[in-house]
Amino acid sequence: MDHFNYKDGQLHAEDVPLSRIAAEVGTPVYVYSAATLTRHFGLFRQALDWTDHLVCFAVKANSNLAVLKLMADQGAGMDVVSGGEYARAKAAGVPGERIVFSGVGKTVSEMRQAIEGGIRQFNIESEPEMRALSALAVSMGAEVPVAIRVNPDVDAKTHEKIATGKSENKFGIPIAKSRQVYAEAAALPGLKVVGIDVHIGSQLTDLDPYRAAYAKVADLTRALRADGHDITRLDLGGGLGIPYRRDNNAPPLPIEYGQVIRDAVGDLGCEIEIEPGRNIVGNAGVLLSSVIYVKEGEGRDFLIVDAAMNDLLRPAMYGAHHDIVPVREAALGAELRPFDVVGPVCESGDTFQKGTQLPSVAAGDLIAFRSAGAYGAVMASEYNSRPLVPEVLVSGDHFAVIRARPTFEEMLSRDTIPEWL
Repeated sequence: MDHFNYKDGQLHAEDVPLSRIAAEVGTPVYVYSAATLTRHFGLFRQALDWTDHLVCFAVKANSNLAVLKLMADQGAGMDVVSGGEYARAKAAGVPGERIVFSGVGKTVSEMRQAIEGGIRQFNIESEPEMRALSALAVSMGAEVPVAIRVNPDVDAKTHEKIATGKSENKFGIPIAKSRQVYAEAAALPGLKVVGIDVHIGSQLTDLDPYRAAYAKVADLTRALRADGHDITRLDLGGGLGIPYRRDNNAPPLPIEYGQVIRDAVGDLGCEIEIEPGRNIVGNAGVLLSSVIYVKEGEGRDFLIVDAAMNDLLRPAMYGAHHDIVPVREAALGAELRPFDVVGPVCESGDTFQKGTQLPSVAAGDLIAFRSAGAYGAVMASEYNSRPLVPEVLVSGDHFAVIRARPTFEEMLSRDTIPEWL
Protein backbone atom coordinates (compact mmCIF):
# COMPACT_ATOMS: atom_id res chain seq x y z
CA MET A 1 0.00 0.00 0.00
CA ASP A 2 1.13 3.56 -0.67
CA HIS A 3 -0.37 7.03 -0.57
CA PHE A 4 -0.22 7.91 -4.28
CA ASN A 5 -3.77 7.90 -5.59
CA TYR A 6 -5.98 9.67 -8.10
CA LYS A 7 -8.32 12.32 -6.66
CA ASP A 8 -10.53 14.49 -8.84
CA GLY A 9 -8.75 13.20 -11.92
CA GLN A 10 -5.23 14.06 -10.70
CA LEU A 11 -2.54 11.83 -9.16
CA HIS A 12 -1.80 12.95 -5.61
CA ALA A 13 0.91 12.28 -3.06
CA GLU A 14 -1.22 12.05 0.08
CA ASP A 15 -3.31 15.25 -0.24
CA VAL A 16 -0.96 17.17 -2.55
CA PRO A 17 -1.55 17.05 -6.33
CA LEU A 18 1.65 16.15 -8.14
CA SER A 19 0.88 18.81 -10.70
CA ARG A 20 1.28 21.42 -7.97
CA ILE A 21 4.74 20.10 -7.07
CA ALA A 22 5.72 20.09 -10.74
CA ALA A 23 4.58 23.69 -11.11
CA GLU A 24 6.47 24.92 -8.04
CA VAL A 25 9.62 22.77 -8.11
CA GLY A 26 9.91 21.74 -11.75
CA THR A 27 10.61 18.34 -13.22
CA PRO A 28 12.12 15.84 -13.00
CA VAL A 29 11.64 15.57 -9.23
CA TYR A 30 11.43 12.77 -6.69
CA VAL A 31 8.39 12.91 -4.41
CA TYR A 32 8.16 10.90 -1.17
CA SER A 33 5.18 10.23 1.08
CA ALA A 34 5.85 10.50 4.83
CA ALA A 35 2.70 8.51 5.61
CA THR A 36 3.88 5.60 3.48
CA LEU A 37 7.35 5.64 5.05
CA THR A 38 6.02 5.53 8.60
CA ARG A 39 3.44 2.90 7.77
CA HIS A 40 5.96 0.56 6.16
CA PHE A 41 8.44 0.97 9.01
CA GLY A 42 5.68 0.20 11.50
CA LEU A 43 4.86 -3.05 9.70
CA PHE A 44 8.41 -4.33 10.19
CA ARG A 45 8.43 -3.34 13.83
CA GLN A 46 5.10 -5.11 14.30
CA ALA A 47 6.45 -8.22 12.57
CA LEU A 48 9.12 -8.57 15.28
CA ASP A 49 7.11 -7.49 18.32
CA TRP A 50 7.46 -11.00 19.76
CA THR A 51 11.13 -10.43 20.66
CA ASP A 52 13.80 -7.84 21.39
CA HIS A 53 14.72 -6.30 18.07
CA LEU A 54 16.05 -3.33 16.15
CA VAL A 55 14.85 -2.42 12.68
CA CYS A 56 17.80 -0.75 10.96
CA PHE A 57 16.91 1.24 7.85
CA ALA A 58 19.32 0.48 4.99
CA VAL A 59 20.70 3.95 4.27
CA LYS A 60 21.94 2.90 0.82
CA ALA A 61 18.29 2.70 -0.34
CA ASN A 62 17.62 6.39 0.31
CA SER A 63 20.07 8.61 2.19
CA ASN A 64 18.24 11.94 2.22
CA LEU A 65 18.60 13.50 5.67
CA ALA A 66 14.87 14.23 5.95
CA VAL A 67 14.01 10.59 5.21
CA LEU A 68 16.60 9.41 7.74
CA LYS A 69 15.30 11.86 10.36
CA LEU A 70 11.75 10.63 9.79
CA MET A 71 12.92 7.03 10.26
CA ALA A 72 15.00 7.92 13.32
CA ASP A 73 12.00 9.61 14.94
CA GLN A 74 10.13 6.32 14.55
CA GLY A 75 12.88 4.53 16.49
CA ALA A 76 14.78 3.10 13.54
CA GLY A 77 18.40 2.12 13.67
CA MET A 78 20.58 2.62 10.59
CA ASP A 79 22.59 0.16 8.50
CA VAL A 80 25.45 2.05 6.85
CA VAL A 81 28.10 0.95 4.36
CA SER A 82 30.42 3.98 4.17
CA GLY A 83 31.78 6.83 6.19
CA GLY A 84 29.48 9.17 4.29
CA GLU A 85 26.40 7.15 5.22
CA TYR A 86 27.58 7.05 8.84
CA ALA A 87 27.90 10.85 8.79
CA ARG A 88 24.40 11.14 7.34
CA ALA A 89 22.92 8.89 10.03
CA LYS A 90 24.58 10.94 12.77
CA ALA A 91 23.47 14.22 11.15
CA ALA A 92 19.90 12.89 11.16
CA GLY A 93 20.11 12.44 14.93
CA VAL A 94 20.68 8.70 15.11
CA PRO A 95 22.81 7.77 18.14
CA GLY A 96 25.84 5.55 17.59
CA GLU A 97 24.28 2.69 19.56
CA ARG A 98 21.64 2.40 16.83
CA ILE A 99 24.09 2.33 13.87
CA VAL A 100 25.37 -0.92 12.34
CA PHE A 101 28.37 -0.62 9.98
CA SER A 102 28.29 -3.12 7.10
CA GLY A 103 30.18 -3.27 3.79
CA VAL A 104 33.05 -5.28 2.32
CA GLY A 105 35.63 -2.51 2.06
CA LYS A 106 35.68 -0.53 5.31
CA THR A 107 38.77 1.64 5.47
CA VAL A 108 40.73 2.32 8.64
CA SER A 109 39.60 5.96 8.56
CA GLU A 110 35.95 4.85 8.36
CA MET A 111 36.46 2.45 11.26
CA ARG A 112 38.05 5.23 13.32
CA GLN A 113 35.18 7.57 12.46
CA ALA A 114 32.63 5.06 13.75
CA ILE A 115 34.57 4.15 16.90
CA GLU A 116 34.96 7.82 17.80
CA GLY A 117 31.31 8.63 17.02
CA GLY A 118 29.83 5.50 18.59
CA ILE A 119 28.73 2.25 16.96
CA ARG A 120 26.36 -0.57 17.76
CA GLN A 121 28.47 -3.11 15.92
CA PHE A 122 30.70 -3.69 12.95
CA ASN A 123 29.60 -6.48 10.61
CA ILE A 124 32.93 -8.06 9.69
CA GLU A 125 33.25 -9.29 6.09
CA SER A 126 36.75 -10.79 5.97
CA GLU A 127 39.70 -11.87 8.10
CA PRO A 128 41.92 -8.96 6.92
CA GLU A 129 39.21 -6.49 7.90
CA MET A 130 38.85 -8.17 11.29
CA ARG A 131 42.60 -7.92 11.97
CA ALA A 132 42.71 -4.29 10.86
CA LEU A 133 39.81 -3.40 13.16
CA SER A 134 41.49 -5.19 16.06
CA ALA A 135 44.75 -3.28 15.57
CA LEU A 136 42.89 0.04 15.32
CA ALA A 137 40.75 -0.65 18.39
CA VAL A 138 43.84 -1.49 20.44
CA SER A 139 45.60 1.68 19.29
CA MET A 140 42.54 3.70 20.37
CA GLY A 141 42.12 1.87 23.68
CA ALA A 142 38.67 0.71 22.62
CA GLU A 143 36.71 -2.53 22.59
CA VAL A 144 34.27 -2.71 19.67
CA PRO A 145 31.33 -5.08 19.27
CA VAL A 146 31.40 -7.22 16.12
CA ALA A 147 29.27 -9.71 14.24
CA ILE A 148 30.80 -11.77 11.47
CA ARG A 149 28.96 -11.92 8.18
CA VAL A 150 28.66 -15.49 7.00
CA ASN A 151 27.92 -16.44 3.43
CA PRO A 152 25.43 -19.33 3.59
CA ASP A 153 25.68 -20.22 -0.12
CA VAL A 154 21.94 -19.82 -0.60
CA ASP A 155 20.54 -18.77 -3.98
CA ALA A 156 18.08 -15.95 -3.36
CA LYS A 157 16.73 -16.31 -6.90
CA THR A 158 17.01 -12.59 -7.52
CA HIS A 159 18.87 -10.49 -10.09
CA GLU A 160 22.53 -11.49 -10.38
CA LYS A 161 23.70 -7.95 -9.63
CA ILE A 162 21.89 -7.84 -6.27
CA ALA A 163 22.47 -11.43 -5.10
CA THR A 164 24.82 -11.52 -2.10
CA GLY A 165 24.46 -14.94 -0.45
CA LYS A 166 26.00 -17.35 -2.98
CA SER A 167 29.52 -18.70 -2.72
CA GLU A 168 30.68 -16.76 -5.80
CA ASN A 169 29.57 -13.41 -4.34
CA LYS A 170 32.10 -11.09 -2.73
CA PHE A 171 30.23 -10.82 0.56
CA GLY A 172 30.97 -12.50 3.87
CA ILE A 173 32.97 -15.49 5.04
CA PRO A 174 32.10 -19.00 3.83
CA ILE A 175 29.91 -20.55 6.48
CA ALA A 176 32.01 -23.73 6.38
CA LYS A 177 35.00 -21.86 7.87
CA SER A 178 33.05 -19.57 10.20
CA ARG A 179 33.89 -21.44 13.43
CA GLN A 180 37.59 -21.03 12.66
CA VAL A 181 37.13 -17.30 12.02
CA TYR A 182 35.07 -16.83 15.17
CA ALA A 183 37.83 -18.50 17.17
CA GLU A 184 40.34 -16.03 15.79
CA ALA A 185 38.00 -13.10 16.46
CA ALA A 186 37.58 -14.15 20.09
CA ALA A 187 41.34 -14.23 20.51
CA LEU A 188 41.98 -10.82 18.95
CA PRO A 189 42.28 -7.88 21.36
CA GLY A 190 39.90 -4.96 21.02
CA LEU A 191 37.03 -7.01 19.60
CA LYS A 192 33.94 -8.26 21.39
CA VAL A 193 32.04 -10.94 19.48
CA VAL A 194 28.30 -10.36 19.95
CA GLY A 195 26.54 -12.00 17.03
CA ILE A 196 26.16 -13.39 13.54
CA ASP A 197 25.34 -11.44 10.40
CA VAL A 198 23.82 -12.77 7.16
CA HIS A 199 22.34 -11.07 4.11
CA ILE A 200 21.46 -13.03 0.97
CA GLY A 201 20.27 -10.41 -1.51
CA SER A 202 17.73 -7.80 -2.48
CA GLN A 203 14.25 -7.78 -4.03
CA LEU A 204 13.40 -11.27 -2.74
CA THR A 205 9.82 -12.26 -3.51
CA ASP A 206 9.99 -15.79 -2.10
CA LEU A 207 10.47 -16.68 1.57
CA ASP A 208 12.10 -20.07 0.97
CA PRO A 209 15.65 -18.67 0.54
CA TYR A 210 15.27 -16.95 3.90
CA ARG A 211 14.17 -20.22 5.49
CA ALA A 212 17.22 -22.00 4.08
CA ALA A 213 19.66 -19.28 5.18
CA TYR A 214 18.18 -18.79 8.64
CA ALA A 215 18.18 -22.54 9.31
CA LYS A 216 21.95 -22.45 8.70
CA VAL A 217 22.28 -19.44 11.01
CA ALA A 218 20.39 -21.29 13.75
CA ASP A 219 22.69 -24.31 13.47
CA LEU A 220 25.75 -22.05 13.50
CA THR A 221 24.49 -20.21 16.60
CA ARG A 222 24.23 -23.47 18.50
CA ALA A 223 27.66 -24.60 17.30
CA LEU A 224 29.31 -21.30 18.26
CA ARG A 225 27.70 -21.33 21.68
CA ALA A 226 29.03 -24.86 22.16
CA ASP A 227 32.46 -23.44 21.28
CA GLY A 228 32.09 -20.90 24.09
CA HIS A 229 31.00 -17.79 22.17
CA ASP A 230 28.31 -15.56 23.69
CA ILE A 231 26.06 -15.08 20.67
CA THR A 232 23.35 -12.61 21.70
CA ARG A 233 22.42 -10.90 18.41
CA LEU A 234 21.42 -12.16 14.99
CA ASP A 235 21.59 -9.64 12.15
CA LEU A 236 19.41 -11.26 9.50
CA GLY A 237 19.75 -8.64 6.76
CA GLY A 238 16.97 -7.28 4.61
CA GLY A 239 16.05 -7.64 0.98
CA LEU A 240 12.31 -8.26 1.05
CA GLY A 241 10.91 -7.28 -2.34
CA ILE A 242 8.21 -4.84 -3.40
CA PRO A 243 5.60 -5.01 -6.18
CA TYR A 244 7.18 -3.03 -9.01
CA ARG A 245 4.41 -4.29 -11.30
CA ARG A 246 0.94 -3.60 -9.96
CA ASP A 247 -0.52 -6.40 -12.08
CA ASN A 248 1.72 -9.08 -10.50
CA ASN A 249 1.21 -11.11 -7.37
CA ALA A 250 2.31 -9.16 -4.31
CA PRO A 251 5.54 -10.20 -2.55
CA PRO A 252 5.33 -11.58 1.00
CA LEU A 253 4.28 -9.20 3.75
CA PRO A 254 6.58 -8.15 6.60
CA ILE A 255 4.41 -10.10 9.06
CA GLU A 256 5.02 -13.27 7.03
CA TYR A 257 8.74 -12.54 6.95
CA GLY A 258 8.69 -12.05 10.71
CA GLN A 259 7.07 -15.45 11.16
CA VAL A 260 9.84 -17.07 9.11
CA ILE A 261 12.37 -15.50 11.48
CA ARG A 262 10.42 -16.69 14.51
CA ASP A 263 10.16 -20.25 13.20
CA ALA A 264 13.88 -20.42 12.37
CA VAL A 265 15.61 -18.68 15.28
CA GLY A 266 12.91 -17.68 17.75
CA ASP A 267 13.96 -20.31 20.29
CA LEU A 268 17.55 -19.03 20.54
CA GLY A 269 16.85 -16.04 22.79
CA CYS A 270 18.78 -13.65 20.56
CA GLU A 271 18.02 -10.03 19.86
CA ILE A 272 17.03 -9.76 16.20
CA GLU A 273 18.29 -7.08 13.84
CA ILE A 274 16.96 -6.64 10.32
CA GLU A 275 17.97 -4.11 7.65
CA PRO A 276 15.07 -3.34 5.30
CA GLY A 277 15.44 -0.47 2.86
CA ARG A 278 13.60 -1.01 -0.41
CA ASN A 279 10.49 -2.42 1.31
CA ILE A 280 10.20 0.71 3.46
CA VAL A 281 10.99 3.45 0.96
CA GLY A 282 10.52 1.91 -2.52
CA ASN A 283 6.78 2.40 -2.87
CA ALA A 284 6.96 5.58 -0.79
CA GLY A 285 8.36 7.53 -3.74
CA VAL A 286 7.70 8.42 -7.36
CA LEU A 287 9.80 10.18 -9.98
CA LEU A 288 7.72 12.92 -11.55
CA SER A 289 8.61 13.84 -15.14
CA SER A 290 7.33 15.98 -18.02
CA VAL A 291 6.90 14.93 -21.63
CA ILE A 292 9.23 16.91 -23.91
CA TYR A 293 8.21 15.44 -27.27
CA VAL A 294 6.06 12.72 -28.75
CA LYS A 295 8.13 11.41 -31.63
CA GLU A 296 6.86 9.14 -34.39
CA GLY A 297 9.51 6.60 -35.35
CA GLU A 298 9.81 3.75 -37.82
CA GLY A 299 7.25 1.26 -36.55
CA ARG A 300 7.22 2.72 -33.04
CA ASP A 301 6.45 5.93 -31.21
CA PHE A 302 8.74 7.50 -28.62
CA LEU A 303 7.75 9.40 -25.53
CA ILE A 304 10.76 11.63 -24.83
CA VAL A 305 10.65 12.80 -21.21
CA ASP A 306 12.84 15.11 -19.14
CA ALA A 307 13.85 12.37 -16.69
CA ALA A 308 16.84 10.30 -17.77
CA MET A 309 19.06 7.41 -16.81
CA ASN A 310 21.19 9.73 -14.71
CA ASP A 311 18.07 10.44 -12.59
CA LEU A 312 16.78 6.85 -12.39
CA LEU A 313 19.49 4.33 -13.23
CA ARG A 314 17.73 1.08 -12.35
CA PRO A 315 16.15 0.37 -15.78
CA ALA A 316 19.47 0.88 -17.59
CA MET A 317 21.56 -0.95 -14.98
CA TYR A 318 19.29 -3.85 -14.04
CA GLY A 319 16.66 -3.92 -16.77
CA ALA A 320 14.32 -2.96 -13.93
CA HIS A 321 10.64 -2.16 -14.40
CA HIS A 322 8.76 0.82 -12.98
CA ASP A 323 5.08 1.28 -13.72
CA ILE A 324 4.66 4.53 -15.66
CA VAL A 325 1.34 6.34 -15.23
CA PRO A 326 -0.11 9.67 -16.38
CA VAL A 327 -0.59 12.29 -13.69
CA ARG A 328 -3.88 13.30 -15.30
CA GLU A 329 -6.16 10.30 -14.91
CA ALA A 330 -7.20 8.72 -18.19
CA ALA A 331 -10.89 8.68 -19.00
CA LEU A 332 -12.65 5.38 -18.40
CA GLY A 333 -12.23 3.24 -21.50
CA ALA A 334 -9.65 5.57 -23.04
CA GLU A 335 -7.73 4.02 -25.91
CA LEU A 336 -4.17 3.03 -25.08
CA ARG A 337 -1.22 2.97 -27.45
CA PRO A 338 2.35 1.68 -27.11
CA PHE A 339 5.26 4.05 -26.50
CA ASP A 340 8.95 3.59 -25.94
CA VAL A 341 9.55 5.86 -22.96
CA VAL A 342 13.03 7.35 -23.24
CA GLY A 343 15.11 10.14 -21.75
CA PRO A 344 17.28 12.84 -23.37
CA VAL A 345 20.71 11.42 -22.42
CA CYS A 346 22.93 10.51 -25.40
CA GLU A 347 22.86 6.76 -24.76
CA SER A 348 20.61 4.14 -26.30
CA GLY A 349 20.50 2.68 -22.80
CA ASP A 350 18.55 5.75 -21.69
CA THR A 351 15.33 3.81 -22.21
CA PHE A 352 12.87 3.28 -19.37
CA GLN A 353 10.38 0.99 -21.11
CA LYS A 354 9.60 -0.29 -24.55
CA GLY A 355 6.04 -0.63 -25.79
CA THR A 356 4.42 0.56 -22.59
CA GLN A 357 0.68 1.16 -22.98
CA LEU A 358 -0.39 4.73 -22.22
CA PRO A 359 -3.37 6.92 -23.09
CA SER A 360 -2.92 9.77 -25.52
CA VAL A 361 -0.22 12.14 -24.26
CA ALA A 362 1.22 15.41 -25.52
CA ALA A 363 4.22 17.62 -24.88
CA GLY A 364 3.98 19.19 -21.43
CA ASP A 365 1.95 16.37 -19.90
CA LEU A 366 3.17 14.88 -16.63
CA ILE A 367 3.94 11.22 -15.99
CA ALA A 368 5.08 9.42 -12.84
CA PHE A 369 7.45 6.50 -12.41
CA ARG A 370 6.03 4.52 -9.51
CA SER A 371 8.00 2.64 -6.85
CA ALA A 372 11.01 4.94 -7.29
CA GLY A 373 11.76 5.79 -3.67
CA ALA A 374 14.58 3.24 -3.30
CA TYR A 375 17.83 3.27 -5.28
CA GLY A 376 16.62 6.26 -7.27
CA ALA A 377 18.01 9.56 -6.05
CA VAL A 378 20.91 7.82 -4.27
CA MET A 379 22.19 6.40 -7.58
CA ALA A 380 21.67 9.60 -9.55
CA SER A 381 24.56 11.38 -11.24
CA GLU A 382 25.28 14.50 -13.28
CA TYR A 383 26.00 12.58 -16.48
CA ASN A 384 25.65 14.83 -19.55
CA SER A 385 26.08 17.70 -17.04
CA ARG A 386 22.46 17.36 -16.00
CA PRO A 387 21.82 18.75 -12.50
CA LEU A 388 21.01 16.24 -9.78
CA VAL A 389 17.29 15.67 -9.47
CA PRO A 390 15.63 17.43 -6.49
CA GLU A 391 13.65 15.64 -3.78
CA VAL A 392 10.38 16.57 -2.08
CA LEU A 393 8.74 15.15 1.05
CA VAL A 394 4.96 15.29 1.41
CA SER A 395 3.06 15.11 4.67
CA GLY A 396 -0.69 15.44 4.48
CA ASP A 397 -1.60 18.55 2.50
CA HIS A 398 1.85 20.21 2.52
CA PHE A 399 5.28 19.49 1.13
CA ALA A 400 8.88 20.62 1.47
CA VAL A 401 11.87 20.52 -0.85
CA ILE A 402 14.37 18.32 1.01
CA ARG A 403 17.09 18.59 -1.63
CA ALA A 404 17.15 21.45 -4.10
CA ARG A 405 18.06 21.15 -7.76
CA PRO A 406 21.58 22.57 -8.20
CA THR A 407 22.03 25.45 -10.61
CA PHE A 408 24.51 25.24 -13.46
CA GLU A 409 26.66 27.74 -11.57
CA GLU A 410 26.72 25.47 -8.51
CA MET A 411 27.74 22.51 -10.65
CA LEU A 412 30.50 24.47 -12.36
CA SER A 413 31.80 25.90 -9.09
CA ARG A 414 33.01 22.48 -7.98
CA ASP A 415 35.53 22.38 -10.82
CA THR A 416 38.86 24.23 -10.70
CA ILE A 417 40.90 25.32 -13.71
CA PRO A 418 44.64 25.30 -12.87
CA GLU A 419 46.48 28.61 -13.09
CA TRP A 420 48.69 27.25 -15.85
CA LEU A 421 45.77 26.73 -18.23
